[in-house]
Amino acid sequence: MDQDSHCTAERELLEAVSRITTFPATSPSDKEENQPKAEISCQLRKETPEKDDLQDSNATLSPHSSMTTKELQEYWRNEKSQCRQVKLLFEIPSTRIVEQHLSKYVMYKIIILQTGSFDSNKSVIERRYSDFEKLHRNLLEEFSEEMEDVTFPKKTLTGNFTEEIINERKLAFKDYLRFLYSMKCIRRSKKFIDFLTRPELQEAYGCLRGGQYTKALEILLEVIGLQERLTRGNPVSIVPTLCAIVVCHKDLENPASAFEYGEKALSRLRVHSSHRYYIPLLETMITLAYELGKDFLSLQEKLEEWKTKKDPVRVFTLKELAVREYVQ
Repeated sequence: MDQDSHCTAERELLEAVSRITTFPATSPSDKEENQPKAEISCQLRKETPEKDDLQDSNATLSPHSSMTTKELQEYWRNEKSQCRQVKLLFEIPSTRIVEQHLSKYVMYKIIILQTGSFDSNKSVIERRYSDFEKLHRNLLEEFSEEMEDVTFPKKTLTGNFTEEIINERKLAFKDYLRFLYSMKCIRRSKKFIDFLTRPELQEAYGCLRGGQYTKALEILLEVIGLQERLTRGNPVSIVPTLCAIVVCHKDLENPASAFEYGEKALSRLRVHSSHRYYIPLLETMITLAYELGKDFLSLQEKLEEWKTKKDPVRVFTLKELAVREYVQ
């Protein structure tokens, strides 16, 4: 590329970045707010952004003077990726009939995909009719108006295991999940998120309490991706799962992986030092950092700073907190 073409390309990139960084932080219109459609992450810069978000935003408002052409290209790619639609799709491709003792029921295989992603970003869970029925009852208690037009497949006295009924319910449950996810108030509700994640988390924590760390870790790593996609507006909510992963890696003598997930958890607690996991996580991270030869002094300073501000109270270890989660 000659010098004139290079300058032209760089100037176009600078103009593109300028348009991005000066994008007006306006609130969505009433029309947009009332439409049940997928959120766009660049619009999810909340109407009242957190302090950290503002700092991050300010840090990128004037990149022109210090960025090279290559850095500007990378910046542009990152901005485009952040503005892609964030949406989950639900598919129910198959079922299986389970017979246990005196009971018999159908398990529906639910595949949850993120649009625009590869297969590595899919989650697979199984739920039975009674699970959907319980979800429906729970949601009606809180969102009766939003769900007044929702039809739920009724139980039948006979024929529940015929191919015709099973296929009808597969389609009905797929449409049902898509409808629920289309409404922000429901897809962000604890009841909806619990339906999609709680059974697997209960199993994982049961394995953790039983010392089956490999099995617990396998399940937790499957769940955490789905949790992250479901709780974009509340990143602190996945801290317990991240910390359980830290505990599993640590007990399986994988300190580097434990430290990696510990950093993810700490980043979500940076403005939540009163969270019950903050100090136990900090203490664990100091131990891991020392073992790995990483900087532990900055973590130690945060711990000492917290101790000077708070009254001494009994603090559980990270593992003690983890084994208390999802205790029936």
